[in-house]
Amino acid sequence: MKRAVLTALLAFPVAALMAQAPPAQPAAGAQSGELGFTYKVPNEWEVLSNPGTVGQTKSEATQNAGTEEEKKGLACLEPILTARDRKSGSVLSVEALPFACFGHQMTNDDLPGFASGAPEALKQNFDIGDPVFGSYALGSHRMWIERAHASLKGHPEVPFTIEITCGLLKKAAVCWMAVAGNDEALHAFEQASVILDGESLNALVPPTAFDKKPS
Repeated sequence: MKRAVLTALLAFPVAALMAQAPPAQPAAGAQSGELGFTYKVPNEWEVLSNPGTVGQTKSEATQNAGTEEEKKGLACLEPILTARDRKSGSVLSVEALPFACFGHQMTNDDLPGFASGAPEALKQNFDIGDPVFGSYALGSHRMWIERAHASLKGHPEVPFTIEITCGLLKKAAVCWMAVAGNDEALHAFEQASVILDGESLNALVPPTAFDKKPS
C-alpha cells in the first residue's frame, strides 16, 4: 500500500513541472505547524500555486487504488509545497501523510517501503537510470534517501537528477523530492534548512547521506 501512495504523491510535482506557467511567488518557507515541520525554500526559487492537474491526479489515483486502505492513504496525502528554479528547470516538492487522517502510526521499518520506487511515477516523462539508496540521521529522525539520474524522454541531452528523502515525524510521514536540472539546484535543495518536531537543522541532506547503505 505505501508504495502505491508514494507513486501518487510523486505525480503531483510532475504535473507542476509540465504545466505551462502556474502562478508563482518568491521563495518562502514551507511551514506545516500542525504536522511539526518547516522547510526553507532555496533562494531565488519560486513557490508555485498548485495547478488544477494536482487535484485531478489525486482524484484519479484514489479511484484506481486497489484496496480501501490505499484509497484512504491517497485521500489523506497533503501537498505542502511545490517550487521551481527557472534557471535550471528544476522542481522540488514537499508532501505529507498525516497519521491522524491515515489511522496508522508508521515506524522506521515502514520507511523503505514508503520511499523506495520513487522514480516509478516519473517514468512517463523521464528515462531513469538505476537508483542508489542511503539512510542517515537528521537530528533524532531517521531518513531514507534515493537518487537516480534521468533525462526527458526523447531528449537525452537534457539531464536531471531525481532525489527523494523521506522521514517520520511525530504526526506524519513527510517526503521531500527534487527533479534537479544541475548540481547547483540539487545542492540548493539538499542544503536548505529544516525544523523537524522542534529540532532546527542546517541542511535537509548531509554530504554523507549515501555513505551508509540501508539495511
